[in-house]
Amino acid sequence: MSEEGETTAPVLTAGAALQSRDFRLYQCARLMVIVGAEAQSVAVAWQVYEITRSALDLGLTGLALFLPGLFFMLAAGHAADRYDRRKIILCCYGLQAVCTAVLLWLSMSATALANGRIWPIYAVLIGIGLGRAFSGPAASAMLPSLVPKDHFVNAVTWGATVYQIANMSGPAVGGLLFTLPLAGALAAWKGAPVVYLFTLAMLLSFIVLVGMIRTPMERSSKKAFNVSTMLAGLRYVWQTKLLLGSISLDLFAVMLGGATALLPIFAIDILHAGPRGLGLLRAMPSVGALAVSLTMLVYPIKRRAGATMLTCVAIFGAATVVFGLSRNIWLSLIALILVGASDMVSVVVRSSILQLATPPEMRGRVSAVNWLFVGASNEFGEFESGVTASWWGAVPAVVIGGIGSLLVTTGAAALFPRLRNADALTAESLRGAEQELAVAEPVD
Repeated sequence: MSEEGETTAPVLTAGAALQSRDFRLYQCARLMVIVGAEAQSVAVAWQVYEITRSALDLGLTGLALFLPGLFFMLAAGHAADRYDRRKIILCCYGLQAVCTAVLLWLSMSATALANGRIWPIYAVLIGIGLGRAFSGPAASAMLPSLVPKDHFVNAVTWGATVYQIANMSGPAVGGLLFTLPLAGALAAWKGAPVVYLFTLAMLLSFIVLVGMIRTPMERSSKKAFNVSTMLAGLRYVWQTKLLLGSISLDLFAVMLGGATALLPIFAIDILHAGPRGLGLLRAMPSVGALAVSLTMLVYPIKRRAGATMLTCVAIFGAATVVFGLSRNIWLSLIALILVGASDMVSVVVRSSILQLATPPEMRGRVSAVNWLFVGASNEFGEFESGVTASWWGAVPAVVIGGIGSLLVTTGAAALFPRLRNADALTAESLRGAEQELAVAEPVD
């Protein structure tokens, strides 16, 4: 405090958000559970493709994860605004732990997946998708409660960094565990079962750590559970063009340009890299994203955030085209690093806009809309990739998708000038855009 009695503004450091105990607990929990989930995704993808040899069946794994979010998005958003967000998260991850235990049983059973029958895997994935549909909005809306307001963008960057570390290591762990040489009494655990057991341990660890969080959770909405209240998040996003532009850009660019579901085909049939090669391919986007996120912790985006986001989404599309055309494992890995690096910038900008431009009482429902769009770009994007690959082949599907991402970026720059001209990632910078719009939900 100065001699005149005025408080000086705190100097933000790269680790500002980590000063919060509960934020540290939550990020440690996320690190473990995402590593487990990514390892599990490698095992599921390998199992499905090994049984069916079908690109369409690979794509259906993404659809199974996405459908619950599509049907329950509105209810999940309202629940996140009305009930204790931490308890919602704990219940949802408890459900995912049960589902992973079922995957473990299926992979150990001699008859459950016999004769090419894989519908039990899809049924379990729908259960996992249901848990994610409700936990996603609650987790996103909970984040601002864990850190001071001035530390929020730093917290978003740390959250993205943790996510990318887990995304980078999870697939590699999954590939290594899947090929772990086991003999004797342990031979029955070889392959998918050992991966699912690891994922189950990570889920249980997540539940313990989140249960230790003591920060009071906001429950701003007291409104009745009805269609009008649940639709408020959609109305707010539609009216807030800055939000609509950033979310829709991510939706269409990643949905068209995503090649994750097809990586087993590239690893097995095109690059001949095997399970460990698949793990490396899955990890490379996170390597690029991690490098960028660590850089942004020290040198955060201060100006021209919108233009920077659009430029990086264009790089994402171009790198996807290079990956689709590559027949060299090293060039493919470099292209995927660029895919992850460019997408990381989009993630930080979009996540910051989402929370800073949204009132606290609307965060759950707006986050639910965002999670639906993210699910559409990721899980439904995997289904889209599987369908187009079954029509045209894996290589044309990826190349055409990358070109589509470039076209989407050009369209977004023209249709959403507010996004194109977005400057600093601060509440003050975004407040003017918010104040020009009608409030989506009437004040009580």
